Amino acid sequence: MILVSACLIGMACRYDGLSKPDEKVIRYIRDKWWFPVCPEQMGGLATPRERAEIVGNRVLSLSGNDVTEAFEKGARETLKLAKMVRATEAVLKSLSPSCGCRMVYDGTFSGTLRPGAGKTAQVLMENGIRVVSEEMLENFGLS
Repeated sequence: MILVSACLIGMACRYDGLSKPDEKVIRYIRDKWWFPVCPEQMGGLATPRERAEIVGNRVLSLSGNDVTEAFEKGARETLKLAKMVRATEAVLKSLSPSCGCRMVYDGTFSGTLRPGAGKTAQVLMENGIRVVSEEMLENFGLS
């Protein structure tokens, strides 16, 4: 079973209320068992919501509100779901403070990236679930 960021398959759950459908992801999961997730919604955040970035170990919104608890709850709920459906893999949205798996924004809201993982991606990887981004599918020959 594969968990998939819901925004990557066309569900309007991103912070801006939009989706980010990705044809590579849709082709990759087409003949597989998969389940859509939006960790930020699962953590109790509304859609749309203010943009957020990881600052140190916290997640802050653009206006400075600490939304760490919601991001961590979303990560826990996503892991719980992953275990229920016996997911072994996740295809998550790159750069997201929840789903980014190699790079995330640096917390300055300037578009600058740094190495790191979002809250959900980190929890899934720590629990043995293979996490890739939509951008990594081609690099790994998975698309």
